[in-house]
Amino acid sequence: MKLHDLKPNEGKTKNKLRAGRGTGGRRGKTAGRGTKGSGARAGGGGRKLYRQGGNLPFFRRLPFKRGFNPPNQVAYNEVNLDQLETLQGGDVTPETLNAARLLRKPAAPVVILGRGEIKKSLKVRVHRVTEGARKKIEAAGGSVELIQPETAES
Repeated sequence: MKLHDLKPNEGKTKNKLRAGRGTGGRRGKTAGRGTKGSGARAGGGGRKLYRQGGNLPFFRRLPFKRGFNPPNQVAYNEVNLDQLETLQGGDVTPETLNAARLLRKPAAPVVILGRGEIKKSLKVRVHRVTEGARKKIEAAGGSVELIQPETAES
């Protein structure tokens, strides 16, 4: 058998219908496009995605402003205990964490979270510490001191 001997199975292929050939026949007259409207016209297929023909479009019916966003919300730099384990010195301050490139926004306050274990004795001076992280740091022989975040004075 060669490539030119291959042919599809019986009934697999059908002849293409010739649309728009007179009023008689299966695809005559309007050629399956219905009557009138942009779908019946040439070039009418590219309708706008959100067009709804005189109705208020869906995206304008949606209420985008929802919920409550607290105006005075504080975004903390989150540092976990397993990240503190990689530090060299015994003091942990926002400045040393920034030097170790562990802070995303150096101007924002720092919170220590309790993921991971810590074996070093560290003196931690940050803005906030979770209760679990405090227990792990003190169990390893370290100490925790909270500092006040700087407020913008006007």
